[in-house]
Amino acid sequence: MAFGLAGIVHGKKALRRTLSGLKEAALKSTTVPKGYFAVYVGEDQKKRYIVPVSYLNEPAFQELPSMAEEEFGYEHPMGGLTIPCQEEVFLDLTSQF
Repeated sequence: MAFGLAGIVHGKKALRRTLSGLKEAALKSTTVPKGYFAVYVGEDQKKRYIVPVSYLNEPAFQELPSMAEEEFGYEHPMGGLTIPCQEEVFLDLTSQF
């Protein structure tokens, strides 16, 4: 079990580095790299993340746009896909992919 948990923790740290690196690059540029899309995450203060399109194939990730539709309809206040969940929940979920 310890091996599996260590892999999850390592994967989570790597994902955070990747997401933060992509986030910094996205803030410097208004374009999103091919194969990625921007999402805004947070309840009060929204943070922008650039995530791979492949996440859309994950059933757990597919629930997030449904949550956004329920809360915002099709008009997102940030101009992109806004996910109404805590940032930590989003990072925990995406670290599993």
